[in-house]
Amino acid sequence: MKLSADLQAFEQRIGHRFNKSELLIRALTHGSASSSARPDNQRLEFLGDRVLGLVMAEALLEQDTQASEGQLAPRFNALVRKEACAEVAREIGLGEVLKLGRSEMMSGGRRKQALLGDAMEAVIAAVYRDAGLSAARAMILRLWGDRVAHVDTDARDAKTALQEWAQARGQQPPSYQELAREGPDHAPVFTVGVRLEDGRTAKAQANSKRQAEQAAAAALMAKLGKR
Repeated sequence: MKLSADLQAFEQRIGHRFNKSELLIRALTHGSASSSARPDNQRLEFLGDRVLGLVMAEALLEQDTQASEGQLAPRFNALVRKEACAEVAREIGLGEVLKLGRSEMMSGGRRKQALLGDAMEAVIAAVYRDAGLSAARAMILRLWGDRVAHVDTDARDAKTALQEWAQARGQQPPSYQELAREGPDHAPVFTVGVRLEDGRTAKAQANSKRQAEQAAAAALMAKLGKR
């Protein structure tokens, strides 16, 4: 199956030319655009998450041979979480080649963090199925680049970091409140506020409540000069 010009360009961006082009097409097919003839990328996403985890675990062990499990775990989480996958996806223009249904396209699906992160994992699995672990490892390490070497020694997620900051100063854990929910059911936008016991606040928006809470915590950490 000959790939379109935009998919051939995408192959160049990820540094892998597919022997089985149908794997790439499947990896880029969201459920909203799937059919009996074109399955979606969910099964590949499931596999890609595991391949990414293995590659990152090995990379972290090789990078720091003295680190304890307690030190490695937050670094690992920072490298494999959906936000990191979506960030890499944006850098390689993955959203431009996603196969989406009309409703997802109309609601900005090409920019959604969850869709981009899922598709990035699916692409990893597609490369793994096409050419094996060595090829998948090479692509992952190339695309993640300096993130592995420069991952924070204390790479906690924003909510955890904010809670520990508050507790270290004798404050109660931060409180989160859903301030608004807008948009259709298939593409909601949540606005969440976070407040510290000392009165400092921040808020943020995202396509899920969990992501909005993390973004609000990160915004407040930035105000505190900690992010």
